[in-house]
Amino acid sequence: MKPYLLKESHWGTIGDITYDLAVLPWGATEAHNRHLPYGTDIYESDLLAEAAAEAAWNRGAKVIVLPAIPFGVNTGQTDVLLDINLNPSTQLAIVRDVITVLNRQGIRRLLIFNSHGGNSFKPIVRELGLEFPEMFLAACNWFEALDKSRYFTHPGDHADEMETSLMLHLLPGLVRPLKEAGDGSAKRFVIEALNEGWTAVERKWSSVTRDTGIGDPRSATKEKGELFMKDLIAKLADLFHDLATHRGNWYC
Repeated sequence: MKPYLLKESHWGTIGDITYDLAVLPWGATEAHNRHLPYGTDIYESDLLAEAAAEAAWNRGAKVIVLPAIPFGVNTGQTDVLLDINLNPSTQLAIVRDVITVLNRQGIRRLLIFNSHGGNSFKPIVRELGLEFPEMFLAACNWFEALDKSRYFTHPGDHADEMETSLMLHLLPGLVRPLKEAGDGSAKRFVIEALNEGWTAVERKWSSVTRDTGIGDPRSATKEKGELFMKDLIAKLADLFHDLATHRGNWYC
């Protein structure tokens, strides 16, 4: 039994546990170049949250990982076959309903564990923080937790060397041979401010990339993924543990 994993738990065995932190993994269903499955973000959110929760639980943190949400914001990918879109307003409604349940049952801390670059939960956390002032709401992007350049040669942000290495470590049976993968090359905006990150616009995915990937995955290895995950889980477990066990003022 994994009492930190709701989808594998039983009503008769978790009823006496007082949980301090709920973690909501959130992925997406979308094409990941030619070699990674559509469910890559879902698998990553689920498995990384589970591993971090296990490590935090073993240190005394009462954490419960909720089942992953499988759809994300894919508004720029309307013409990519079966990329399933949830609008941000839909995400807001889902999170509100989840918070309502947690709050009613006395679990007053929620971490949204994001695995998809198209999702942006900061505005949602801000808005729902006004509605539920008794709740502590947070969101994290696990893919921004570490400096990827320490582990990988080729930069990217979708089905890239990092994500491919991680999937080779986690679920190698779902990864197609890398010789089938596209090179992940992506077009830049003609207006430089849009490339610099301080000016934002929706990327039209099929106009940016030929293979739905951004970042060359062909140098990925299982060994790189294993090393990256080891360091990543250590950092995520610290976050889960600290959010669950902290008492008193959140500021110093």
